[in-house]
Amino acid sequence: MKNNKFILFGPPGSGKGTFSSQIKKVMPNLIHISTGDIFRENLKNETQLGKKAQSYMDKGELVPDGVVIDMVRDRLNKDDVKENGYILDGFPRTLPQAKALSEISEPDLFLLLEVDRDILKKRILGRYSCKRCGAIYNKYTKPPKEEGICDKCGAKIKFEQRSDDNEETLKNRLDAYEKNAKPVIKYYKKRKLLKRVNAENTLALSEEEIKDILEN
Repeated sequence: MKNNKFILFGPPGSGKGTFSSQIKKVMPNLIHISTGDIFRENLKNETQLGKKAQSYMDKGELVPDGVVIDMVRDRLNKDDVKENGYILDGFPRTLPQAKALSEISEPDLFLLLEVDRDILKKRILGRYSCKRCGAIYNKYTKPPKEEGICDKCGAKIKFEQRSDDNEETLKNRLDAYEKNAKPVIKYYKKRKLLKRVNAENTLALSEEEIKDILEN
């Protein structure tokens, strides 16, 4: 396939990780890059960029765009990415990041995952996991086969929301996403790289359907 540089973009709960896995079934050599992984790697290895990011985090401040961009630049310049292409997940989040990325490595497609807000609510507010094995469930969309029993390890489980998974926090997160997303989406639309993807059930997409999304 001629395209091998993709951005996955969408609100919290839109299924970027799930769709990344679907893409990897079609193009297994693509390198999946998430900003969260890059951060953890730099902090763990105490790189210069990691130390710089840590200095802001220690003060309770947001890590500036410049530091995030430098981390992404460093990762995109590695040989495995240059040879195989990438799926960028969680970057760019802002217009300055989008413009910086165009100078580092222009993507082939900006895939905007679209999901109705009510479905996002169910995905996020209904999620919980088995404390013994970590298997993930959803009260609304993916309950265990037998209520109260983990499918994977047989442990007793019950629905418990994470402290940050509540209506008010979710509304704030979605509102913040929409505010920041508009200029980024407009930027890629202007560059004719925007492709909208119905992400209500990407697991149901066939390999041919995924290829069609990635090629056009």
